[in-house]
Amino acid sequence: MHRQVGDLQLNGNGLAMRGLLVRHLVLPDNLAGTDQIVRFLAEEISANTYLNLMDQYHPAFRAHHLPELNRRITRQEYQQAVE
Repeated sequence: MHRQVGDLQLNGNGLAMRGLLVRHLVLPDNLAGTDQIVRFLAEEISANTYLNLMDQYHPAFRAHHLPELNRRITRQEYQQAVE
């Protein structure tokens, strides 16, 4: 996708007009590999990639069958993902 549209371009009002914006959902215990995703984006895609780290994971459906996914993320886990 980055090859097609490039880095995110904002207009004078700060609105995105074109380009790549990655949305990444942070999961408990770094199950989504946030650190690896961020490193990949910076090193392989572009160091200027805009990243939306989402903290709204909510266990649903069959999450109760998977103890590692059967809870929300903590503030500390989200803060660690941001850092």
